[in-house]
Amino acid sequence: MLDGRSHEALAACDLTLVASGTATLEAALFKRPMVITYRMAWLNWQRMRRMSYQPWFGLPNILAREFLVPELIQDDATPEALAREGLAWLDDAGRVEALVRRFIDLHHSLRQNTARKATDAIAQVLA
Repeated sequence: MLDGRSHEALAACDLTLVASGTATLEAALFKRPMVITYRMAWLNWQRMRRMSYQPWFGLPNILAREFLVPELIQDDATPEALAREGLAWLDDAGRVEALVRRFIDLHHSLRQNTARKATDAIAQVLA
């Protein structure tokens, strides 16, 4: 167990099974194949399904606007399905390479010159 050391775990792993949330973006920035999973209370799930703003749950898929990585949500999140999707990544090096290239592109698109933007904002306030 690596309590509080998720970046070390991501750097060392070949695959991650990750709950939907910001951890999915972290895994993408580490260029790791993943299977996103999430289960919620039945009533919350019913409300979420009805809203259906977009087809994706995971941040990498949302940002790419397509299913780059599998999402196993609610009743689809079974041990068998997680194992099947995880093994599919481990058995297909070409698929992993293509995903890494997409994650590199995603990483570059998210990069911002934060220090420069912060100093520009401060300079505007001071001016």
